[in-house]
Amino acid sequence: MSSKLSQGLARVPAPVLFLIGGGSQYVGAALAVALFRDLGPAAVAWLRMLGAALVLVAWRRPPAAAWRGRAVLLAGTFGLVTGLMNMAFYEAIARLPLGTAVAVEFCGPVAVAALASRGARDWAALALAGLGVALIADVQWAGSAAGVLWALGAATAWAGYIVLAKRVAQGGNGLDGLAVGFAVGAVLLVPLAVGVGPAWGSPRVLLLGVGVGVLSSVLPYVLDQLVLRRIGRARFAVLLALLPVTAALVGLVALGQVPGWAEAAGILAVVAAVALRSRDGDPAPAGAPPAGAGGAEHP
Repeated sequence: MSSKLSQGLARVPAPVLFLIGGGSQYVGAALAVALFRDLGPAAVAWLRMLGAALVLVAWRRPPAAAWRGRAVLLAGTFGLVTGLMNMAFYEAIARLPLGTAVAVEFCGPVAVAALASRGARDWAALALAGLGVALIADVQWAGSAAGVLWALGAATAWAGYIVLAKRVAQGGNGLDGLAVGFAVGAVLLVPLAVGVGPAWGSPRVLLLGVGVGVLSSVLPYVLDQLVLRRIGRARFAVLLALLPVTAALVGLVALGQVPGWAEAAGILAVVAAVALRSRDGDPAPAGAPPAGAGGAEHP
């Protein structure tokens, strides 16, 4: 990433970066739903990880040190958790509307934020976010219990993603860590590739799979790393409340999933939570370089 681009992104407010990343992520999810006609959800999740790994490794060209010792162990764990999160999420959206699945999945970030919260404003923001998510979800267990269980599994993995992504970012080589992590994750989760067979004979499916990887993994996770270097984990988790809102909007535009009054009220509650929590920032993580600096740069 060029220094000028890094400096430009550093001036963009965190909520705006989340809107860009979230929009990209859920446009990619809408494309993934279209791919479910050709491949199973687990196979699409693996193809997404493979595509993201190829793009990131070609772009970043991580140094040899990134593939050894503690660095590769941390990155590989991050990649594995991310891959499992993606698989569970795709299994969920194969059974539930996009906005509903994202809202249920949001239980993971809420739990992280609750554990890291310190003051009354944190708890008030979390209460608003929880109310908003509950209104957006309106989950009917009778509709698809399996879909809800997959979404809860994705929520658990999402909580792990937040913790691990923060550690990767604080290591000073976040983008290299992403590249290594996705590559290791694609290897560890290669059993999911069993269902990818039809894709190898279809350039269209392969191109869509790589596109899903770029839209849903490369761009959003790169923005995550930039934001994670600026803010604490609790604020990051609450800012993720923007994602159910984004998913509801993408579901409306791309998939024709029209929200009712409860979902609209939930969107307003989530936006209020983000605004309340963003009024005071967490202190910068000790030793974490500013966005775009340090080991994440290549000439």
